[in-house]
Amino acid sequence: MSQIPTYVTAVPNGTEKGLYLAVDLGGTNFRVCSIQLHGNTTFSLTQSKVAIPRELMVAKTAKELFSFLAKQIELFLRMHHMDHFEAHIQRRKTFSTEEGFRETEVFQLGFTFSFPVHQIGIQRGTLMKWTKGFDIDDAIGKDVCALLQEEIDLLRLPVKVAALVNDTVGTLMARSYTSPGKTGTLLGAIFGTGTNGAYVEKLDRITKFASMPESGDYDKSTGEMIINTEWGSFDNHLSVLPNTSYDVELDADSVNPGIHMFEKRISGMFLGEILRRAILALRKKPHVQLFEDDHSGTNDRHSTCTVADDAPLYKQWGIDTSFLSIVQEDHSPTLQITRQTLDRDLGVSAASTEDAEAVKTLVAAIGKRSARLSAVAIGGIVLSSGKLSTNDDVIDIGVDGSLVEYYPGFEDSMREALREIPEIGPQGEKRIRIGIAKDGSGVGAALIALVAASRESGGAVAVPDLSVEEEVFCP
Repeated sequence: MSQIPTYVTAVPNGTEKGLYLAVDLGGTNFRVCSIQLHGNTTFSLTQSKVAIPRELMVAKTAKELFSFLAKQIELFLRMHHMDHFEAHIQRRKTFSTEEGFRETEVFQLGFTFSFPVHQIGIQRGTLMKWTKGFDIDDAIGKDVCALLQEEIDLLRLPVKVAALVNDTVGTLMARSYTSPGKTGTLLGAIFGTGTNGAYVEKLDRITKFASMPESGDYDKSTGEMIINTEWGSFDNHLSVLPNTSYDVELDADSVNPGIHMFEKRISGMFLGEILRRAILALRKKPHVQLFEDDHSGTNDRHSTCTVADDAPLYKQWGIDTSFLSIVQEDHSPTLQITRQTLDRDLGVSAASTEDAEAVKTLVAAIGKRSARLSAVAIGGIVLSSGKLSTNDDVIDIGVDGSLVEYYPGFEDSMREALREIPEIGPQGEKRIRIGIAKDGSGVGAALIALVAASRESGGAVAVPDLSVEEEVFCP
């Protein structure tokens, strides 16, 4: 695994206060947030979102895109924090300093940038390549934080890009701030469309810095640093991961064959496609007769099952993971809900109860494998940390993503697998507290900005003390 140092060397405990900004460029939308931390594990959040114009996604220069982003930050400040913005403008007219404002009056900003970067400091990272439809050659190899800060400075905004943020690291931070009790969060994990984990590691166990001469400075006083595992690429060589013919075919037809092999067995993006290929494989076996009837007398629906020629079942990515959730949760007589959903979503009409039972069996196996492999990732981090041998009553894990939050029985299957790991067992599993951590790219990014600003100011940072009344979140 990549095991990327993040330069984030502290996690919050819920007592932090202040107002921070966060921006999130994760695809075709750009989100701007302000987060007021109340110091009692709760926060208030104000946000706006705007679509990125297509011409800026393929602009000739990085300046065109990043000046647009900076302008959105200015519009957000004018709309939601006008009093502070106007006060800043007035100070700028009267102060003699070149910057026009005091450092203590600056909004500290966390920048979630969901594209491949080579991070060499808490606020430094060079763009390696674009994905998700972006293609701006001019930006490749440049520090994305510096690009944004340059445009912010041209607008003379009271904003400092304090941290470059990975959303999984943000998940850990958001959970640590809102989690009950005094125990800091060990791991933040995402189990949704994709999967990844970030955890707190002891500095003396991070050997990578020896081979990273360009690495930036970081706070060594805590003795810890958050590591971004990028565990989606765990065991790309398939030395231990389970591997079926459906996995092999899915990987071969994917846009990135040979990589992200762990993710392709776990995440929501791929579970529906695994099911689709398994169903098609069964339909090729003459003795199975899935979705096939000799005559209506062999079908308890008193009809014959048919599959439309243009059915989603025959199209790559034709089955969404939401279909698996519906089937997994279906306990209706004769699996009526599953049969209706087969008809509506997959073009399979008049499926028999036996057909529906076969699909439900496949769904159960695919979902359970995903959850159990997810437990392997969690269990590995827990065991590596040595937390089970400490006096800590609770080992706190923050999770986010549609699978862990909405897929029926997902956490139960994870916990079952954790209990089966000999070094954890039933007693160890009881100590593992798993809680939902929302908005790692917003709240988490703001908290990382707080950590970065606190370090730079020697442990305390003054921030704009404004009241935000939009939404109050409690754990």
